[in-house]
Formats: sequence, structure tokens, C-alpha cells
Amino acid sequence: MGSGGVVLILGGYGAVGREAALALSARPGTRVIVAGRHPGRARPVPGARPVRVDAADPADLARALEGVTTVLMCAETGNASVARACLERGIGYVDVSASRDVLASIEELDDLATARGTTAALSVGLVPGVTNLLARLVDERSPGRDLRIGVLLGSGEQHGSAAIAWTLDGLGVLDGSWTMAFPEPYGTRTVHRFPFSDQYTLPRTIAVPSARTGLCLDSRLFTTLLAAARRPTIAGLLRRPRTRGLLLTALTKIHFGGDGFAVTVSAGAAQASFSGHSQSRATGRAAALIVRHLPGLPAGVRHIEQLVDPIAFLTELAADGFALDVDD
Repeated sequence: MGSGGVVLILGGYGAVGREAALALSARPGTRVIVAGRHPGRARPVPGARPVRVDAADPADLARALEGVTTVLMCAETGNASVARACLERGIGYVDVSASRDVLASIEELDDLATARGTTAALSVGLVPGVTNLLARLVDERSPGRDLRIGVLLGSGEQHGSAAIAWTLDGLGVLDGSWTMAFPEPYGTRTVHRFPFSDQYTLPRTIAVPSARTGLCLDSRLFTTLLAAARRPTIAGLLRRPRTRGLLLTALTKIHFGGDGFAVTVSAGAAQASFSGHSQSRATGRAAALIVRHLPGLPAGVRHIEQLVDPIAFLTELAADGFALDVDD
């Protein structure tokens, strides 16, 4: 596993970027640059250097990439353009996006990455990311079966407006509900299908027949509201600019529930789970860990389950204060 280098974190002032910066800046020999358009609004990260970068400005981005070894993208703003700029310069690229179309646009750069001998790692957070590795683990124990993925998130954790907006956009996109068994203290819960990218990529990357990902919240009341918001009439209402704006403002201020999370994947009799507190911390720490592993990984655009051993990676990540459970 490699270490050191200069890591530029774009969107580094958000909850996920900050967690990744904290993990990476603690590594000897690693220089971390935390970048965004409004550095004055961010809490400082010890050991990291803050800079103002507008990733949508090619000249600004080019200046920011000088001397950089790896870019960690923690925002959804022109991701494919940023990835191309990195790969053209032989700079490693890691992206925490959970949106299918964003990841698909970066996958198109595989030939460029291979030609430059550079790695672009996708699906590197909690979901997608940890869920992808759990899926590979479960498929190895019960091969050739449909995958069911359950995601339980803490409704009390503080999220930025971009994360909440992404969640609102996903409501009503897919139909279907089912039950999943989560680790204690959550137990069996009903999850509602949600357009996380893992269910679209896993049938291709690990050759499973199908995958479905469902979401619930630790608060049963909020999960009920989530299910209601998936109805076409309500989902349409939530997309109206005024309603959407009011709801975004309210949801950034209301925190009802805890900060615990759990993700579970099952296929046949095999099941594996990963749980802990703060999904933002888990996502940031997982992204930081893949950044550390990036040197020496195969060139090209790959998802995390195509790059690392699931047990080894998840065990290392769990040592950072999380729990890994594997049942056969």
C-alpha cells in the first residue's frame, strides 16, 4: 500500500470531505489540500491547507492540480470534466458520488486512464462503496443469486443542503419495498427502493443476476414519511421549486433521530453487514483508505469491488470504529 503524496480534496469543506481530510492529514508524508469555492465558511482541518478552487473553471482547476498526486472528489459538479483533467495529467482520481449518471460519465474515460497508466476509483464511500464490497463478499459465499441491499441511515445526523437535495431527487424514482435484517439494535426493518448506484453497477462488475438497494431511516416515523414521499403526486410536489426550497431549509435545521447507520447485503443464506455511527465519517474514512491504497492498483476506471479484497479492506476500515459482521 502506498503512502505520501499530495492529495487535493475537492468539495473538501463538507462533512465527508472533512472526515477524509482528517484521516489523510494524519498520515506521515501526506500533504492534504482542502479545496472549495468558499473556504471562509469551512471549519479548519488540522494539518490540511485550505485553498479556493472553482472546479468548473478549467484554468482554476489546472492551477490547483499542479504538483498533486491524487484528487478526491467529494462534490457533484462537473465530475467527468474533473476526472478527465486528472487522468490526462496522470493524477489518480477517487470519486464518492452515488449517482448512476455521474459514475457512468466517468466510466467512459477508461481508455484514457489505461493509456496514462492511472487509476480512477469509483463507488468508494458507504453506499456505494462498503455496500459494493459486502455484495462481492456475499456473492463469493452464495454465488449466482440476486442481491438485496439494505441501507439504514440516521435521520438525526446533520447533512448539508446538497446531500438533502440529492435524497429528495431520489424519492419516487423507483418502486418496491422489502424487509432486511440489520445488526442490533435495529433488527428487521422495511426498506424502500432508492436509486443508489450500486444496484446498477454490481450486475456488471461481479456478474450477479440482479441487485436492489432499499433505504430506511433509524426513525420509523421518518421512514414512514419517506415511503409516503415516494408516491408520484407527493414526489411531484417536492420537485416544485418553492416547495423544494422550503423543505430544504427545514430539513437542514431539523434533526430527529440518531447518527447510527447500518448497511446489509444478502443473497441466499449468506449475509454481511457493516455498522457504526456517522455515515459521513464512514464515507470519508472509506474514501481516504482507498486513496491510500491507490498507488499500485490496476490502471483504468474501476469500482471499489474490482480493486481491493473485501475482507481485508473492510477489516481495516472497521478498525476505525465500525463493526463488520459476516454470516453464512
